[in-house]
Amino acid sequence: MEVIAIQKSILDGMKNELKTLLELTENATRKYTPIFKEEQWLDNQEVCLMMKITKRTLQTYKDKGLLPYSKLNRKNYYKLSDVRALLETGLPYNTNDNGFTNQ
Repeated sequence: MEVIAIQKSILDGMKNELKTLLELTENATRKYTPIFKEEQWLDNQEVCLMMKITKRTLQTYKDKGLLPYSKLNRKNYYKLSDVRALLETGLPYNTNDNGFTNQ
């Protein structure tokens, strides 16, 4: 076992720096906390499983503006309420470019 000895003043300085870093992190995330507490967010895979669609169909819904999404760190997230609303509209799964169904 290795023992490292440092001066108490240096240790106290490190503690203070860590405490400051923790406060900065808490302050930075505090403004986003209400957003995530109010609403459940789903990623691409969860939406595809819930709607029983492919990733390509999901991309089409995004491209056409049928399903709003938010991007965080290059990953898309969808509000559960938006996904449920789209499901409740009974949106056909096979639509062509103009939005009409192929019947």
